[in-house]
Amino acid sequence: MEDWKTDLHAEFLHAEAARARGNEGQARVCARRAAGLAIREYLARRGKRPPSSSAYDLLNLLKTDPELSPQLQQTVEHLTMRVTQDFKLPVQADLLAEARALCTALLPGWDQP
Repeated sequence: MEDWKTDLHAEFLHAEAARARGNEGQARVCARRAAGLAIREYLARRGKRPPSSSAYDLLNLLKTDPELSPQLQQTVEHLTMRVTQDFKLPVQADLLAEARALCTALLPGWDQP
């Protein structure tokens, strides 16, 4: 298995474990990092060098991708959204599920053995 796939699977496992412990904040962080890994691979496959290793920077870069569907644009918006003072998202969204959907859209078949 390629390193990026191993890393991507690991981030989702960490996210699921954090959620199971009731640590939704850590689950969101892992979901964002997973999205960042997928974006790096997505860019590499298009011959583009990722300008940053920051998942947040890469998510913001992806916002400018004209090939992104409106649904995926909304997913990227959710993944870059700041939490409230209560450490909650200002919208109802499952960032873990949305990050998985983004990864699958960018890298079809990534989650297959």
